[in-house]
Amino acid sequence: MAKEPVKNNFRQVAQTLAGLEEVLAGELRKLGAENIEQGSRAVSYTGSLKTLYLTNLSSRTAIRVLVPIADFPCPDENVFYEELRKIKWEEYFSVDATFAVEAITAASAMTHSKFVALKAKDAIVDRFRDRFNRRPDVERKNPDMNVHIRISKDHCIVSLDSTGTPLYKRGYRGDSALAPINESLAAGLIMLTGWDKIMPLVDPMCGSGTFLVEAALMAKNMPPSFLRRSWTFMKWKRFLPYHAQLFNEARDEVFGKKTTRVNTIISGSDIDFEVVGAARDNVKAARFSHEIRIENMPFDQTVPPHGGGIVILNPPYGERITPEDINKLYKEIGDHLKKKYIGYTAWILTSNEEAEKHIGLHPSKRYKVFNGPLECSFMRFELYSGTRKARGSRADSEYVAPANDNELKPQE
Repeated sequence: MAKEPVKNNFRQVAQTLAGLEEVLAGELRKLGAENIEQGSRAVSYTGSLKTLYLTNLSSRTAIRVLVPIADFPCPDENVFYEELRKIKWEEYFSVDATFAVEAITAASAMTHSKFVALKAKDAIVDRFRDRFNRRPDVERKNPDMNVHIRISKDHCIVSLDSTGTPLYKRGYRGDSALAPINESLAAGLIMLTGWDKIMPLVDPMCGSGTFLVEAALMAKNMPPSFLRRSWTFMKWKRFLPYHAQLFNEARDEVFGKKTTRVNTIISGSDIDFEVVGAARDNVKAARFSHEIRIENMPFDQTVPPHGGGIVILNPPYGERITPEDINKLYKEIGDHLKKKYIGYTAWILTSNEEAEKHIGLHPSKRYKVFNGPLECSFMRFELYSGTRKARGSRADSEYVAPANDNELKPQE
């Protein structure tokens, strides 16, 4: 039987992707988190055991939720080992449990994360062996306890990972040769657009369909964990023991907010027939086959729903395309947006600063985010209808369609 849940708040850290810290902080605030502090790719806060459950269940931009248990200076590997060995690991998990260690390092004397993880494993094992003449086993795939080590500027923070499989792995995407956008990043970018879940959302270069599925989940108030059945915290017995009743309360609270259907238009398209097939499979796995429409169509032939909305694009960045061709593609994107997407707000994600110039529009807003290792700009372009006379009354960052389509030009 589970022990009574911890009544007092304790420190928690939710990791995210660079550029999404503010979005995550907003999510945590709505979940009742307190003392929120934004860091680099992470947000720390205080919350209850229920907050820990709610974050794992409902955060769209968190990758994992950590609980810090120790921190100390570690100028070298010997100090690191001894400090880790001092931690009373037997209070966190038993000798019969399995564990794994993940480590990251930055700007420190200890530069190799794999070496740090191995050294940490040795310290933990030696602590158990000294006291019980036995040692717990290391299990990488599905351990009972995930130990997370972060060393930055010769300072170490030791945490326990409550999540296990990263939260961005929603479970609806199949195996594919594509390099799809991270689900948490896609959700965070949609949230940055300020989409109201009512106006249409269109992705005319949809790839694996991640933007579309994440948008549908938001529109239906469906938590991103809807296909997930387990988290590492469910295996905790000594440290913050798993409390099934409290978890069920949190789950009921989260799933109780969902609506019966998506009440807006969410649609996409892609030029590649096989890619469209993969996207449709993902949409089906996410149970949105009747609510998301995907077509096989080149971008320059797309026509969005009438009345305006949000168009979101993650075009190629040019890694496998010549500079001339990528610049031409971005010019075609800008031209088609100005011709067929009047009344929409366009958002484009790219890491190619040179190609970006060929869009022929001035962004009214720009966020810096990372798509994997690539530093990207996520830019907003307003596409208003009007006349040349109306241009003078608009901000320079906005595009106003000329009265005659033959006069389409980048705004001065």
